[in-house]
Amino acid sequence: MDTNQNHDDYFVIKAKENGVQVIGLTRGQDTKFHHTEKLDKGEIMIAQFTAHTSAVKIRGKAVVMTKHGVMDTEV
Repeated sequence: MDTNQNHDDYFVIKAKENGVQVIGLTRGQDTKFHHTEKLDKGEIMIAQFTAHTSAVKIRGKAVVMTKHGVMDTEV
């Protein structure tokens, strides 16, 4: 297994309202929540996938910018 796969994929989350939740999910056989951040309107978080983080869930109105494009949540 390549332990360096996707680890340099950065993404940006910009909150469009107060209380946007960013939830990191673990890698491995059992996917679990391992980290949560709360963003207020206008706050920006720059994040990346790691050896421990395989997915991110976003709750609330936000803009997500990745190398694949810009996505706007529809809440």
